[in-house]
Amino acid sequence: MIVKAGILNAINQKISYTDVRIERSEEEVLVRLTASSLNRRDLWIQEGLYARIQLPCIPGSDGCGWLGGQEVILLPSINWGESGSFQSKNFQVLGMPHHGTCSEYIAIDPQLIYSKPNHLDHIEAASLPLSGLTAWRALMTQGHAQPGQKILITGIGGGVASFVLLFAVAHGMEVYVTSGTQDKIDKAVSLGSKNGVNYKDSRAFEQLSEMASGFDVIIDSAGGPDFHKLLRLANYGGHVVMYGGTLGNIDHINPQNLFWKQITIKGSTMGSPKEFREMLDFIGDKKVKPVIDRVFPLSEIDEAFNYMRSGNHFGKIVLDHTR
Repeated sequence: MIVKAGILNAINQKISYTDVRIERSEEEVLVRLTASSLNRRDLWIQEGLYARIQLPCIPGSDGCGWLGGQEVILLPSINWGESGSFQSKNFQVLGMPHHGTCSEYIAIDPQLIYSKPNHLDHIEAASLPLSGLTAWRALMTQGHAQPGQKILITGIGGGVASFVLLFAVAHGMEVYVTSGTQDKIDKAVSLGSKNGVNYKDSRAFEQLSEMASGFDVIIDSAGGPDFHKLLRLANYGGHVVMYGGTLGNIDHINPQNLFWKQITIKGSTMGSPKEFREMLDFIGDKKVKPVIDRVFPLSEIDEAFNYMRSGNHFGKIVLDHTR
């Protein structure tokens, strides 16, 4: 089947919007996609910073569309496996090597198809799967988040961090954030965060300590040389969860600080079908609405990639396939 899609043919090349042939196996069905959204993973693949890259490939892990008269969204976790604690050795993320969602149609395993939450339009629903699932697992499964707890979310603005914020607020937590710009802190406050600090300020960690007097849950995507300072902010029995490492390796962790306060540090990647179902139920019950930064037509997919690369967005960048 020939479809219009964005496709990456080689590392460090632009995303071309063109005719692409997709093949469907006997086990797969065709979903007509009405919207998709971008994640940092898509940029890392384009820039050659991801493991086991196989090209050419249609990017995109998030999608909303139609199947048999029903509006659906797609689970991006392929072959998660039987364990709730970690993914299987055969785990893959939709959107490389499997052709992704930045396309008019996708051939996909029916087990990855879920009903769209009724209160979301197709743009909002398309923003949800990968970032929402990653945020849900980090917060609820790995972070053991409870209502009334204090939570710190570092680097607010990206898709995952914005969903952690939305889920934490809806869950009745007291939320604090960090960002490199005051505009993003102000946006977070408008969405329910109690306060925030600019991590570029030399007193940022002191300010956080003064604001909150410790955090029960800390969700971080950066790592890097300042990670050990987060442990000082963690309360006794606190949970520190990492879902990324944009600032590199972690140094200078004080073991006494770690064991005396009985802090748990956990990594988190994507999530299971069970967690996806739990997330959808929570979103439907709490009527959570994703934060959409900007919407591009599918034909302007390369421009959308460049906008994501700028880092100026807060929330999700979505491609509307109906425009």
